Amino acid sequence: MIAVFKRDFLSYFKTPIGYVFMAAFLAANGGTFALMTLQASTSSTGTYFTTMMIISAVLTPFLTMKLFSEERKTKTEQLLLTSPASIGGIVAGKFFAAYAVYLITFLIGTLNFATLYKFSAENEIQSGVLFGSSVALVLAAAAFISIGVFVSALTENQLIAAIGSIGIMALFLVISLLNSYIPFEWLRKVLSWISIYSRFSYFNYGVFDFAALLYYASVCFVFLFLTVRVYERRRWA
Repeated sequence: MIAVFKRDFLSYFKTPIGYVFMAAFLAANGGTFALMTLQASTSSTGTYFTTMMIISAVLTPFLTMKLFSEERKTKTEQLLLTSPASIGGIVAGKFFAAYAVYLITFLIGTLNFATLYKFSAENEIQSGVLFGSSVALVLAAAAFISIGVFVSALTENQLIAAIGSIGIMALFLVISLLNSYIPFEWLRKVLSWISIYSRFSYFNYGVFDFAALLYYASVCFVFLFLTVRVYERRRWA
């Protein structure tokens, strides 16, 4: 796993992908932060983090689209499948490589919080909300990346991998919005349980929800497990 992690992590900075992702994320982060906190009549950190979650859903597929798709396209997939590393280790290494790039970029973006403390009125700053929402954002990003890893394993076309990932993420984000059109309470509860947005909203109120933590971990596990299954079948095909 470590060897795969190092190779894929460094590959982000040997090609433009890592730099483009970081530049796009930090530009979107800075603009969103300024508009929704510093320049807003009423500082809204919750809206800022919700917007950044949506932006993350759009940008993270550009980190994951090449992870397995490029291996298939360049015919290096067989080297992976015949290597001593386990399929689970390979999948985990690629997942953590993409996640590490995201976390580094996110941590750089948190420097904005110092500006909020300096220029905002003291009663507008809620440390609990900042911390809770930051945790929720990195957890949601982990779920997004696991989805992207899975979709990347299904195709050798990177563009299709990116679009497919965005489509699945969009479904997870908007599924709870269907509740107002569904008359069955049990179905509304199911959709709310599945929705990434519904889980995220708790943290915006400074509530550290362990059920949501378990949910995000479960999403990561399910999609990474499915990726392992895809490659186990491919190894023995």
